[in-house]
Amino acid sequence: MRLGLALGYWGRGPSADHVPLAVEAERLGYDSVWTAESWGSDAFTPLTWIAAKTTRIRLGTAIAQMAARSPTTTAMHALTLDHLSGGRMMLGLGLSGPQVVEGWYGRPFPRSPLTATREYVDVVRQVLRREGPVELDGRFHSHPYRGADGTGLGKALKPITHPLRAELPILLGAEGPKNIAQTTRIADGWLPLYWSPTRPQAYEASLTDLPEGFLVAPMARAHVCDDVAEGLLPVKAMLGFYIGGMGHAARNFHADLMARMGFEEEARKIQRLFLEGRREEAVLAVPDAFADEISLVGPRERIAERLELWRKGPVTDLLVLSPDLHTLRVLAELNT
Repeated sequence: MRLGLALGYWGRGPSADHVPLAVEAERLGYDSVWTAESWGSDAFTPLTWIAAKTTRIRLGTAIAQMAARSPTTTAMHALTLDHLSGGRMMLGLGLSGPQVVEGWYGRPFPRSPLTATREYVDVVRQVLRREGPVELDGRFHSHPYRGADGTGLGKALKPITHPLRAELPILLGAEGPKNIAQTTRIADGWLPLYWSPTRPQAYEASLTDLPEGFLVAPMARAHVCDDVAEGLLPVKAMLGFYIGGMGHAARNFHADLMARMGFEEEARKIQRLFLEGRREEAVLAVPDAFADEISLVGPRERIAERLELWRKGPVTDLLVLSPDLHTLRVLAELNT
């Protein structure tokens, strides 16, 4: 199981720690570093900055949002950064949810998310393989565009720039069972939002017959500390926001995922409290048990024991979310 460093997205502004953390992770032998985006900073620009300061560590987006860019634009970002970094780029993509797609990106959320995802990946792969002009008679991503509001003058094109790698890895952030199953067929890897090594049954049906070399790369917050309850507070704060605030009351994929993992009553309570404006109560309503099993928190010895559970399953890459250099160093030592 390889280690990756997950940096997430910016909050109020850029973090001065991100580049030093990435440089130290590379020195410690971490295999990859990952950036994200939601409705603030983008995923590719910080990754490019990190690429210029490092030499070996692989560079991933976890995740770049599909609604933010056309698939050809995303492919251009990926092939450009792959060239500049000497072939270190990994493209993690996600569809997000209706609230963000329609509220921030100003686009309709696709009524058939699986079809939209499949078409998006198809176009990106066509660009990267450069075997001919990009052509797709799609429902969501037609190339050339054939909509009634178009001119009809669109021409199928292939990229001017020759991609460095035709098979640049594409990973998908998928949550629903059908979406995860499709991911194993059309992508090179999967970026789970929550992973519990003690609940393999939560994803088991979707992960049958994984292709050889398929990446399973969950993100987990880690903190080496003496007080487990205190160390779990940032995990609970994150869960409170995602379960309660990252989606509409009637359609919240994150809350649905927590419910499928065995915490349905708690997920609905968190969602209700958050939407009522009782955010602190929503965070406190997150069960310690759930926060604990999807993270690595506690003394070194406890983390060492729990790390063994992560190694026993299908996880190939553990993406560590931690701003703490000591924690990154301890995990590197434990994972050797």
